[in-house]
Amino acid sequence: MRLALYYLMLLGSSYVISTYGPNQRAQMTGDILLGGLFPIHFGVASKDQDLAARPQSTQCVRFNFRGFRWLQAMIFAIDEINNSSSLLPNITLGYRIFDTCNTVSKALEATLSFVAQNKIDSLNLDEFCNCTDHIPATIAVVGAAGSAVSTAVANLLGLFYIPQISYASSSRLLSNKNQYKSFMRTIPTDEYQATGMADIIEYFQWNWVIAVASDDDYGRPGIEKFEKEMEERDICIHLNELISQYFEDHEIQALADRIENSTAKVIVVFANAPDVEPLIKEMVRRNITDRIWLASEAWASSSLIAKSEYLDVVAGTIGFALKAGNIPGFREFLQKVQPKKDTHNEFVREFWEETFNCYLEDSPRQQESENGSTGFRPLCTGEEDITSVETPYLDHTHLRISYNVYVAVYSIAQALQDILSCTPGHGLFANNSCADIKKMEAWQVLKQLRHLKYTNSMGEKIYFDENADLEANYTIVNWHRSAEDGSVVFQEIGYYNMHARRGAKLVIDKTKIMWNGYSSEVPFSNCSEDCEPGTRKGIIDSMPTCCFECTECSDGEYSYHKDASICTKCPNNSWSNGNHTFCFLKEIEFLAWTEPFGIALAICAVLGVLLTAFVMGVFVRFRNTPIVKATNRELSYVLLFSLICCFSSSLIFIGEPQDWTCCIRQPAFGISFVLCISCILVKTNRVLLVFEAKIPTSLHRKWWGLNLQFLLVFLCTFVQVMICVVWLYNAPPSSYRNHDIDEIIFITCHEGSVMALGFLIGYTCLLAAICFFFAFKSRKLPENFTEAKFITFSMLIFFIVWISFIPAYFSTYGKFVSAVEVIAILASSFGMLACIFFNKVYIILFKPSRNTIEEVRCSTAAHAFKVAAKATLKHSTAVRKKSSSIGGSSASTPSSSISLKTNGNDCDAASGKHRPRVSFGSGTVTLSLSFEESRRSSLM
Repeated sequence: MRLALYYLMLLGSSYVISTYGPNQRAQMTGDILLGGLFPIHFGVASKDQDLAARPQSTQCVRFNFRGFRWLQAMIFAIDEINNSSSLLPNITLGYRIFDTCNTVSKALEATLSFVAQNKIDSLNLDEFCNCTDHIPATIAVVGAAGSAVSTAVANLLGLFYIPQISYASSSRLLSNKNQYKSFMRTIPTDEYQATGMADIIEYFQWNWVIAVASDDDYGRPGIEKFEKEMEERDICIHLNELISQYFEDHEIQALADRIENSTAKVIVVFANAPDVEPLIKEMVRRNITDRIWLASEAWASSSLIAKSEYLDVVAGTIGFALKAGNIPGFREFLQKVQPKKDTHNEFVREFWEETFNCYLEDSPRQQESENGSTGFRPLCTGEEDITSVETPYLDHTHLRISYNVYVAVYSIAQALQDILSCTPGHGLFANNSCADIKKMEAWQVLKQLRHLKYTNSMGEKIYFDENADLEANYTIVNWHRSAEDGSVVFQEIGYYNMHARRGAKLVIDKTKIMWNGYSSEVPFSNCSEDCEPGTRKGIIDSMPTCCFECTECSDGEYSYHKDASICTKCPNNSWSNGNHTFCFLKEIEFLAWTEPFGIALAICAVLGVLLTAFVMGVFVRFRNTPIVKATNRELSYVLLFSLICCFSSSLIFIGEPQDWTCCIRQPAFGISFVLCISCILVKTNRVLLVFEAKIPTSLHRKWWGLNLQFLLVFLCTFVQVMICVVWLYNAPPSSYRNHDIDEIIFITCHEGSVMALGFLIGYTCLLAAICFFFAFKSRKLPENFTEAKFITFSMLIFFIVWISFIPAYFSTYGKFVSAVEVIAILASSFGMLACIFFNKVYIILFKPSRNTIEEVRCSTAAHAFKVAAKATLKHSTAVRKKSSSIGGSSASTPSSSISLKTNGNDCDAASGKHRPRVSFGSGTVTLSLSFEESRRSSLM
């Protein structure tokens, strides 16, 4: 197996040695040899190999002037180093540079020669061939340009640890040192470029873009990283396409159709210039000029795309260009090129012919022209003035890739200088030893490069990080149309530094940007129109998140900027305006003293207090009159005092609720009402019991004495007091701000416990119901003695008010809750005051004739007579029924009699009328009545 491997290597190496790689090259011998890989052509001719004959090498087509300038940068750097007295003195660097034609196959063909030269001796092939007379081994390679090409080359060179420094391969995959052991580069990785592109899109507030990538190891990883960055920023990619310079026409047309039909106006392209060109041509043919291109560094300043005939489509392109550098003397070096002088560089002849559109003498391309494969060209001498023509080759204003090539060559030279100047014991190799530059191997140069740190002639610090990459810095350029000749001008508009602090990585001067070549207004590239302030983005089913509909913010929410994802809820003390663009402070409302409704209620309450006080004053002034005495004046005083408290308690419900007012207003109302109803209950029940009693004994008078009446009032009131104490202890009411109502904050009282409030009102209603029962039962008592009917009416009013209060209380909100309760308190208080006392006050003040002891006694006697007569009639009826049932026998009657006596002293002298008088004996009821003469005659 090993012998077969040697044999295969021998065949490959013998071919490489005999031809030194591809026939066309730039080559110069030296003590140490550097390899170079440059895309002198953009591609190879498409040719169908049917294998009918021996396959021939494919032909490279489309000369790349920028690639040739990069090659010249390597030669210029090597010449400077060879002429330097301080860098690698007495050592001459040589080079072998090949054209990759921007394809993997051509690059590997050249790379095979580098590898074979380095490994012939290690394979011990002397027994197969004489390999002692060959060129020096290549100790480092500069190249290649494209990431796909460099990936293939790195796989091969990495097997033999030959250092490779690329000047334009930015694929992030190449940072994997486990797979690409010897790969290094002087260009930043696409890891940073993809992030920078996403930052630019976010900067201009685009969220709907098209992504196009070359179908290779440069485009695919780059766009993959870009997609990830876009996803993190919630930016959508409408189309994600791959492209290649080898696409068929119908594939390009289909891609152009999709782009043309897309609503996205920004096209992000991660591709090399040759891959982009077919698409640009198709866009030019269709005259699609309303797109903005975001270019990766591979074509951001490419002369292949930056042509005046393409400017209608690509004008306004934003590109990521590499940081430009300065190479002193390089411009003059480029202008000195001539076919007759640069015999070591075989690419110069083709460059000359392509620049002047001619053929040099004995040119193989002239033979092709004669065969009809190309158009006619005149002959040229090779001494034409290169400065007289416009060519990308002489564009030295922004040296980017050329500068990277220059840095790569100097980095290798600096590593060799470190090896040359190494002091034994301070080296990088085993036992701190140093490498011998005369017997140096490629892996030793690789080791030295990994530890390289130096400052170049421009004062820049050059070093490679752990991934063998340089620091990421980009210049942002904008493609302008030159006012002079209509050519492309790369206007620097900013920069991107990945290692800067957050927020300072991207710097753009918007004033320098010309969109589509003429406009200063940022193009719109969003799936949906911007949502105005006061609205938010709403999701549309089956559409990406970047496509949305604008939904108006709900009441109480706002958005003050465009394209708000959510509406912000206003603080509790605020509410949104009509447009939902900001919040204003809510109006604070409560049952205030200053508002008309509050003033009206307060006036009613004060009026109630004054009226009650007036009634009390009347009762005190006429306290010895019969009516006042008959109404139990002591209880009447307490009753009037309780009514004053009822009216006064309603005032606590007016004004801004405070914790202390909330704690006392319900207990004050509840205790006042219970005190009032307790007085009415005790007074009414006492009189009822006395009048209902057939034999009013001293027991009745003792039982219903004044002290016991006050004790009963106290006990009834004490129950309510205990309910309030338990309520205030366990769940005290407090003031709170009710934010549930739009635009208004109601300051109300939180009752703490609705159950406790229910007990308070329920107990009051229970006493009122008992009072109503006794009042109704005593409705036929003498009018001057009690006001039974009026108490009944007052209790009816009380029940109507408070039964209506319950649903009204729970159905209202805010300040109206307090208003409802105040109205209920006032209505029930006025009802009791009017029904119980207004009739008495009227008699006392306006009918003093009825406020006499005789009026009261006559009224009482009349009531007693009615009661006695009714009882006697009932008894007689019962006796008759019993007599008829036993056959007509007579029965004894009870020992009682009713006698009518006339007493002139009991009549009102002023009126001349006789008043009835009733007297109670012991054992029997004796009723003496005195009537007028006419009525007595009728009775007889």
